[in-house]
Amino acid sequence: NENPPSKKRPFRFYDNRQKYLGFVNTCDEKWKVAERAAHELSHVQPVPPALRIFDAGVGDGSVLSYLLRATHQKFPTIPFFVVGKEISLEDVRLCLDNLPDRFAEHPASVICITNLFYSEAPWLMPGNMAAAAALNWHEISLQGSSAQEYGEQLKAIDDILVDGWEVKVSEKTGNPRYVRPSVLVIFREDNRFLLDSVIPRRGQVSGDYDLILAAQPWRARMSAQFKAEKVLAPLVRSLGPGGRLLAVQSAGGDPGMELVNLVWPDENPFQVNRHELLKALKDKLGRAASNYNFNAASDNKSLMKYEMKTLPNEIAGGIGTSTLFAAWNASTYVAQIEDDRLQPAVASGAYLEATEKVLQKHNGIWFNDETFVVSRKRNSIAHGASHSHSSAGQSSSGK
Repeated sequence: NENPPSKKRPFRFYDNRQKYLGFVNTCDEKWKVAERAAHELSHVQPVPPALRIFDAGVGDGSVLSYLLRATHQKFPTIPFFVVGKEISLEDVRLCLDNLPDRFAEHPASVICITNLFYSEAPWLMPGNMAAAAALNWHEISLQGSSAQEYGEQLKAIDDILVDGWEVKVSEKTGNPRYVRPSVLVIFREDNRFLLDSVIPRRGQVSGDYDLILAAQPWRARMSAQFKAEKVLAPLVRSLGPGGRLLAVQSAGGDPGMELVNLVWPDENPFQVNRHELLKALKDKLGRAASNYNFNAASDNKSLMKYEMKTLPNEIAGGIGTSTLFAAWNASTYVAQIEDDRLQPAVASGAYLEATEKVLQKHNGIWFNDETFVVSRKRNSIAHGASHSHSSAGQSSSGK
């Protein structure tokens, strides 16, 4: 199911597993995003039968796991209905490794993983009738009462994952798309009776989410209109009354971007800010926009700083090559620089000098994200209870 890079289809930054893992394991963005998402729980007022959460790019599951721990602390006795969207087979495997402890601590949980498009995933149903008929739906009821037992059972479903998470490349956009639409529904068998009204049935998922997290769900260089139409609008329409969507995207204006501009002076990947995104979203929603509150917040509240972790005194002395490479990798990953543009800079060795200069200037390296919130008014009319039957394209995530 892998498509080798070719001259017609450049090897994209988000295809490179090594770069992604290098970034997430050296920078603390995921924890900062998770903490910010947890703050939204103070505004959540769930209604029976469950508190409903949607993660629009679950990745390796570390953000979702943190968020579920925080949610359990605030709502220890309320059933959870959770949906995570992820098209990467490798990330789904990593995500499942993070779930056993969640089922042990919060038994009344139903967690679903799907590879559907943004226009489909909140409702766990493809918009295309042929795809809906071929929906690959798997219900996994976990036996036992310990995280160890649940972990072993989730490892045993790898054949289901390999079959269900096969991807192909869109001839139109070059983005990865699912070969077959798939949904995993996971819950504890000893809680089946309690969760009867929470466990989803095929074609009967209403959306109505209390909290949606959309962290880096698009390529930075895509237009505001694309992001609003393909990602934000369908997610916002799936909010329940009083539900909140927290969006996070890179903002630039940081040492990471300073490093990128030392090598590519005209590089400016973050041209669509949160204000433009919200305007495009309002335009896309049309009259229905009156059902929502749009909160861009001030820079002081919106901007969120995260950093690359280094050892004490690692920057003050001679900076090791591994640290230089980690900082370079993080900066070019965040700026979404394609591999074919990276190669000349790396071959010349210029990147090492530029990276060392920035690290010494700032005594490290950090990055800025910006956040915004869209909330559905509690007294708003019900709409978007079922998803649009348009086959919106799979947007690519920088994760």
